[in-house]
Amino acid sequence: MRIGFGVDVHRLEENKPLYIGGIEIPSSKGAVGHSDADVLIHAICDALLGAANLGDIGFHFSDQDPKYKGIDSKILLRNVMVLLKDKSYKIGNIDATVVLESPKLNPHIPKMKGVLAEILEIEIDDISIKATTHESVDSFGHQEAIKSYCVCLISRSA
Repeated sequence: MRIGFGVDVHRLEENKPLYIGGIEIPSSKGAVGHSDADVLIHAICDALLGAANLGDIGFHFSDQDPKYKGIDSKILLRNVMVLLKDKSYKIGNIDATVVLESPKLNPHIPKMKGVLAEILEIEIDDISIKATTHESVDSFGHQEAIKSYCVCLISRSA
């Protein structure tokens, strides 16, 4: 078994869409990035790639490459799954936390888990997504940025 850790941060800006966990969340602010800036999926990608010793999301999907401009992060996660399968890895579980002051994410977590479980080819119960705030402290607490952490467990397929 191998453990991976991922983290991602994006700046928030007015009148941008907010994608988290493969779904659009109603919000007056959205994340800014080269892709759709889905911090949760990006952290999951980095955790999985790290666990498999395959580099990081920037190595595989450079923000300098125009073909990834505005790309749906679910496509990136599907590509990470291909890389894992090529190395005969399967996912044991995912545990992630999203740091965002507003909007509240708990009502959206079941849908996120469903989207991610399908892509990751694991059971919904093998995905934990938690949401927290920074209690109005720093750039995250002042709704200037969003962050996500993720740990994962992978193992070689039998």
